[in-house]
Amino acid sequence: MSFPAPDFEAKLCQAGDLPTRIAALPRPLVFTNGCFDILHRGHVTYLAQARALGASLLVAVNSDASVRRLGKGEDRPVNLLGDRMALLAALGSVSLVTSFDEDTPLQVIQRCLPDVLVKGGDWPAESIVGAREVLARGGKVVSIPFIHQRSTTTLLEKIRKL
Repeated sequence: MSFPAPDFEAKLCQAGDLPTRIAALPRPLVFTNGCFDILHRGHVTYLAQARALGASLLVAVNSDASVRRLGKGEDRPVNLLGDRMALLAALGSVSLVTSFDEDTPLQVIQRCLPDVLVKGGDWPAESIVGAREVLARGGKVVSIPFIHQRSTTTLLEKIRKL
């Protein structure tokens, strides 16, 4: 017996397909990015809040090499890129998931031209990569305060102590 691929797999997008896929999304388009290494309540709450700022939410995920360059630890990411992207795509708040290999998502932001650029509360709006470009086009930049104080790094430290 064979089973069809889960519907969320259709939300996964290669960089080359991004312009076509974004054109099919309803606007306003909200953009966020991150490692999303071990998905937790803080992530899903943040993503739901980001989605509420527009009609579609595009999430750009750091590649495995990009995560390692961020200095999060030699054993990071714990989950490989394809797995991180699939978990994000399975969320109802997420419209499309892509990845980037650069140190910042600036190139993806410039290609997708979001209406709203979002990061978590640890990022002041003026420090968010791509803020200048989005504001110059008349878009908004939002730093969403954390409701649930969670972090993958803290979670991993707790697991390692067990």
